Amino acid sequence: MSTSATPHNAANTAAKNAAKARAAQAPPPPPEPLAFPVADSHTHLDMQESAVADALTAAAAVGVTTVIQVGCDLERSRWAAETAATWKNVWAAVALHPNEAPRLGAEGGDGGEKALDEALAGIEKLAMLPQVLAVGETGLDYFRTGPEGVAAQQRSFRAHIELAKRLDKALVIHDRDAHDDVLRILQEEGAPERTVFHCYSGDAEMAKLCAEKGYFMSFAGNITFKNAQPLREALAVAPPELLLVETDAPFLTPAPYRGRPNAPYLIPLTLRAMAEVKGMEEERLARHVAANTARAFGY
Repeated sequence: MSTSATPHNAANTAAKNAAKARAAQAPPPPPEPLAFPVADSHTHLDMQESAVADALTAAAAVGVTTVIQVGCDLERSRWAAETAATWKNVWAAVALHPNEAPRLGAEGGDGGEKALDEALAGIEKLAMLPQVLAVGETGLDYFRTGPEGVAAQQRSFRAHIELAKRLDKALVIHDRDAHDDVLRILQEEGAPERTVFHCYSGDAEMAKLCAEKGYFMSFAGNITFKNAQPLREALAVAPPELLLVETDAPFLTPAPYRGRPNAPYLIPLTLRAMAEVKGMEEERLARHVAANTARAFGY
């Protein structure tokens, strides 16, 4: 008798595999509500599958009562501003992502600087709106953009810093594999009074430097990843009065749901992991985070 799989068995196996694949992509279940409400300091509702109303309802049900919706280019920044104008507990941040600046330069050819300047002018108009509380995410990303894009990134970063200071808005920084240059440019330009390192990615020594400067450090779900010990060490030395929490959703879903869709309602998982690292009670850390976020963004 043949030992090869029968068509019936093959169909069952395929069905089981399909079911596992669907489960792997299904939204995680809601966590227990927080002991004290906090804000998601950095999310991308426009990239998530849920409608805005559903995302906000799910977040509020677990104690995430405010979200900062972040734009990464001119179009998404317009969406962020419009969404913040529509929903009471949504505020906006607008900017050109570090990887957007070199793209504009490449598309513009010889007129690359002009294309970047025109986009920056559009961001400035949006940043003047009352529901827009921050200029960001801006900064430097040497992971996805090679040496040929450094000049455009740095020029764009400096322009965003100037804009945030002129309009008295918070500055939200994207820093990937560029710590030294980010800190140097902030020093050269003079950092805005309220500066936030989104999805903090530095080590403990950098966290100490940020604390000395009064920079806010926002931690995301990747602090729960097994290979993120340097992040946990940075969190351990960061002062509670400078800590924020974020999802960066739909990215960086915290363990044990890594790889599945992220959304603001999963903030409690990250905040509880932060509290464990800090050796603090959940409610005490949540109260710090809530006050810090309001102070950082000025709402």
